[in-house]
Amino acid sequence: MDDIRLMKGNEALAEASIRAGCQAYFGYPITPQSEILEYLTAEARQRGMIVLQAESEVAAINMVYGGAGAGARVMTTSSSPGISLMQEGLSYIAAAELPCLVVNVNRGGPGLGTIQPSQGDYFQAVKGGGHGDYHLIVLAPSSVQEMADFVFDAFDLADKYRNPAMILADGALGQMMEKVEFRKYDPAGHIPPKPWATTGKPASRERNIITSLHIQPEKMEEINLRLQEKYRVIREQEVRFEELDTEDADIVIVAYGLVARIAHRASQLARDEGIKAGVLRPITLFPFPTLPIRALAERMDGILVVEMNAGQMVEDVRLSVEGRTPVGFYGRMGGVIPSPEEVVDALKKLIAQKQPRHAEAY
Repeated sequence: MDDIRLMKGNEALAEASIRAGCQAYFGYPITPQSEILEYLTAEARQRGMIVLQAESEVAAINMVYGGAGAGARVMTTSSSPGISLMQEGLSYIAAAELPCLVVNVNRGGPGLGTIQPSQGDYFQAVKGGGHGDYHLIVLAPSSVQEMADFVFDAFDLADKYRNPAMILADGALGQMMEKVEFRKYDPAGHIPPKPWATTGKPASRERNIITSLHIQPEKMEEINLRLQEKYRVIREQEVRFEELDTEDADIVIVAYGLVARIAHRASQLARDEGIKAGVLRPITLFPFPTLPIRALAERMDGILVVEMNAGQMVEDVRLSVEGRTPVGFYGRMGGVIPSPEEVVDALKKLIAQKQPRHAEAY
């Protein structure tokens, strides 16, 4: 019998982390993701997983650093202001090339803001967030099913590339309830050997030293060059996206996460009015689907980017399009979710511009 349950997104993610072989969770409660800590506190300890509520987000991310350095499969979760507090630790983890999972159930900001859903943390997630030249691998779920599925994917990608991975969700996905089917997954078949981990020095090898401190600039540049080569490989091999109704489309909506679902409904409503609209949904925000968007731009009359922010991913879309077709933007902020009808109106306004194809994107 299939293992199917009706669960909140936060609970589905927590259950998936246990099944993915996560050995330790370190976190601090903050709405709208506190159910993750609550679920793990109730379930995980009885199933062989360490769960510790740290005294702060700063402490939690440094505990993740230590656990990952010891070779354990570890994770933390938080929401926007809490993730901001973790940025220094995340930069250290990226420089030390340690695999781990960080989950951001995004809330409205800036500042303490609101507990309602938002996508205002896109820049922070995909541009590094902390100091230095580094990237997280970033996955953006659009359903409760993907809240669970992407836990397995994120852990596997983190281990494959020795790099921190992030699931960038939002408050609505964390709180909504949908049917979830859990995949069969044997952690033993997915967690690779970690000979670099600090598990105690046997006589047969040299000491393993994990650090992000390199005083000599030549050594620091060597580390940076190695990281940039890794990111190049990730960009080539790990791009994930979904196209919906783009085969005959004249205009396409680019949206991720919860908003991609709204965009799909908007495209259906637009087609009812004779507008041939489609949707491209980035699944990986880093690496970003630059080439697929560029290919669509070659044959589209326009691209509309829809986000729950003031315009963040739209910058990466414009860089991808490189002026091949007009790029418009529609956003809601502060925890307000756009409706499909609003998106259709924004599509009509973009079409009404009647700019010739290959005009400079605005």
